[in-house]
Amino acid sequence: MLKRYPLQAVNYLLFMVLVGYFSTSPAYRHLAEDQAKVVLAFSHFGQHVEPCRRMSPEELAKLPPNMRRPTECTRKRSPVTVELMMDGERLLYTVEKPPGLFDDGGVDIFLDATVPAGEHRFTVRMNDSVRVEGYNYSYEQTATLAPGQLLFIDFNTETGFVFK
Repeated sequence: MLKRYPLQAVNYLLFMVLVGYFSTSPAYRHLAEDQAKVVLAFSHFGQHVEPCRRMSPEELAKLPPNMRRPTECTRKRSPVTVELMMDGERLLYTVEKPPGLFDDGGVDIFLDATVPAGEHRFTVRMNDSVRVEGYNYSYEQTATLAPGQLLFIDFNTETGFVFK
């Protein structure tokens, strides 16, 4: 019975050495020395495909009292198109269809790219309406990225795109 304690101690020691080694080695770098990361992430509802229309008093009178809303809107929403350009070249591009049974959900955008560190001119554009040609949101900013830095780009309907 006492013979197995030294063997058990050796096994525990071997296990601790392995865990200790693999907790520090082999060395892992997520990015190369001269690279940075750009992440574009936000949630957004596209605009309604058709504009809301005002209901006439006759139409409202035909409806039950609990269903009388002055405006009628379709549920279907526009797809969201997002483009990120760096120094005049397209870095990221996506067209996201709204989820849901009636295409009425919000779109979650998550795009990331590894870029060289240094000073870059970023342009972010988005279209969230099928009734608008081109892009209805646009923002440009110059950013200097240090090696290993993360540039996060967010969107808010009130303030537009925000670089963090």
